[in-house]
Amino acid sequence: MSMESTYRGGTLSLTIYGESHSPTIGVYVKGLPEGVKPDPEFTSRLMARRAPGNNAWSTPRKEKDEVIFEEKDGVLHGYIINSNTKPKDYASIMNKPRPGHADYTGKIKYKDEASRSGGGIFSGRMTAPLCIAGSIALNELNRMGISVYAHLKTCAGVADDSYYDHDVNDEDFRKALSEVSSKEFPSVSDEAGQKMKEKIEEARMDQDSVGAVVECVIYGLPAGVGGPLFDGLEGKIAGLIYAIPAVKGVEFGAGFGAAELRGSSNNDAFFYENGEVRLKTNNCGGILGGISVGSAAPLVFDCAFKPTPSISRTQQTIDIEAGTNTDINIEGRHDPCVAPRAVPVVEAAAAIALYDMILTESAHEDA
Repeated sequence: MSMESTYRGGTLSLTIYGESHSPTIGVYVKGLPEGVKPDPEFTSRLMARRAPGNNAWSTPRKEKDEVIFEEKDGVLHGYIINSNTKPKDYASIMNKPRPGHADYTGKIKYKDEASRSGGGIFSGRMTAPLCIAGSIALNELNRMGISVYAHLKTCAGVADDSYYDHDVNDEDFRKALSEVSSKEFPSVSDEAGQKMKEKIEEARMDQDSVGAVVECVIYGLPAGVGGPLFDGLEGKIAGLIYAIPAVKGVEFGAGFGAAELRGSSNNDAFFYENGEVRLKTNNCGGILGGISVGSAAPLVFDCAFKPTPSISRTQQTIDIEAGTNTDINIEGRHDPCVAPRAVPVVEAAAAIALYDMILTESAHEDA
């Protein structure tokens, strides 16, 4: 039986199933409003952005990621037939947990049910079903005038043009950010992107890997979405973002940097502009008290991706069956940096959280 993981939101429910090298991977989506259907072309474009094997800085594993949609009894099923599986690449390390992977903890938790190749359900491959569901949420948010954009903010010491390099509601940056989705490499600045690619290639040639930070900016979110405590926007979004393998940190607005500021510097002053409420700065990341500030400032958060744990260097580990210390050499096909292909995944995850919250709040208002 394939392993699965379920997200239970206020309105939406997602069940992702399958494993990195299983015949199929997919997602069941429950709770979509009547009349909401997937847009195959929109989904295809999003899937293409995270697809492997298209460039030198990603895994050479080739997958078409063609999504098949089926609907029955109000449940939407989107799935992909895996075509380029190579479980034999992991045969030599079945009892040797790979450092930085979930092999050890997965075996403790699920015993023989846990996958024994390619990371199973813990693999980054499982972000594909997340994007299937996210494509529907993104498309519906677009219809509401809400745009979700992400890009690589930093990678291997190289910084891209960032939201916080500009004024709070800078339209030029918004336009530049909206163009990232059509680029081969997800950076605002092409010059910064080239330097990032060079650093990623250096790590690959050194049999190593690098991490990165992805910045996500959300425009058009109306004021009043969210709530206090358990209903806060930060918690709802972070919960979905942490479902992305390799994410190790999430911060909103100034984030951890706010701890180094005084209140007089961290506070965002209000002002009117043409009758509209605005913020002078956006250290809050567009959220106050867990609630969106609306047109006053966009919602902004960063998420940190660890370096890809699968590297070609010899590493120390244990042999669980023998009960001894040993070394491990990881074969297979791996990204020297997962973050470039994770940029659309961040957009998808954030969209699911927001769409679910909007649907839930709308239902409560109508009740």
